Amino acid sequence: MPQTNLRFTPQRKVILEELQGIDTHPTADELYERVRRRMPKISLGTIYRNLDILSHQGLIQKLDVAESQMRFDGNPDPHYHVHCTRCGRIGDIFSCPDVSFVLKEIETDFRIEGYSLIFHGQCPDCAE
Repeated sequence: MPQTNLRFTPQRKVILEELQGIDTHPTADELYERVRRRMPKISLGTIYRNLDILSHQGLIQKLDVAESQMRFDGNPDPHYHVHCTRCGRIGDIFSCPDVSFVLKEIETDFRIEGYSLIFHGQCPDCAE
């Protein structure tokens, strides 16, 4: 887990625990419904603010899979994702080789700080 000086408020702690306890890559709204079971008075704004903070601290991943809402992954370790173009399900890929060597070949005046790689296709249920 990345080193951080982040203060863990009770809300932030519960949000992180709930996100790390599932592998479904929920939206903020879906996570809000889960967290409300433990903290009924929490607001959706608090969820969004804390997801942004946790993401910037490297404790979670934000996934932009070309849907209307961002998805979140409680596993900050390097790995890739696969997105079902029919049902929207997102899965983890841990067995894919590291492609960071490609960064050395990119010609740009930008200082690259990171990258994401999301594969798109159909999950086994939708492919039937």
